[in-house]
Amino acid sequence: MRLLPSDPARRARAKLALLALFFAAPVALAWLAWWLDWAPGGAANYGELITPARPLAGAPLEALRGKWVLVSFDAAGCDAYCERKLYVMRQVRRAQGANQGRVERLWLLTGADRPGAQLLAAIEGTHVERAGALAARFPAAGAVSDHIYVVDPLGNLMMRYPREPDATRVLKDLQRLLRISGTG
Repeated sequence: MRLLPSDPARRARAKLALLALFFAAPVALAWLAWWLDWAPGGAANYGELITPARPLAGAPLEALRGKWVLVSFDAAGCDAYCERKLYVMRQVRRAQGANQGRVERLWLLTGADRPGAQLLAAIEGTHVERAGALAARFPAAGAVSDHIYVVDPLGNLMMRYPREPDATRVLKDLQRLLRISGTG
């Protein structure tokens, strides 16, 4: 079976047409994908983006402006779930290596009690403050204590992680943010 004609002039034109088709096909397919608004695989991030980003102001966050901040809400009588969240936040920050100075951790207390000395020693370096009215500014699917939140260096609440987050995926998200971001 012959794909090209036997006449030399027609054969040359057929080769040129096949060559043009070979180089034009990717451009045509890319345009079609853009026109159909097709995105392979969906979102690359694990955390849920909060859109539009919410600017936050207040005493605990103003002191941390210029840094990426991992925020957790919990009572001072921290249960096993609370301890796990604080541990994940600590490990994700430590895993940033040279960039760990760009990330801070903030534990906002929802009650009037004080956390125990043993817990405070285990989470050394975490800023511990009272939540006050700030908790109302953080959207939650369920309770505000079900999430770990990310605040960007400009003070905008931009992302939250689900209850029982996968530390490896949180780490990848934060590494991507730090690599792409020129701030913080």
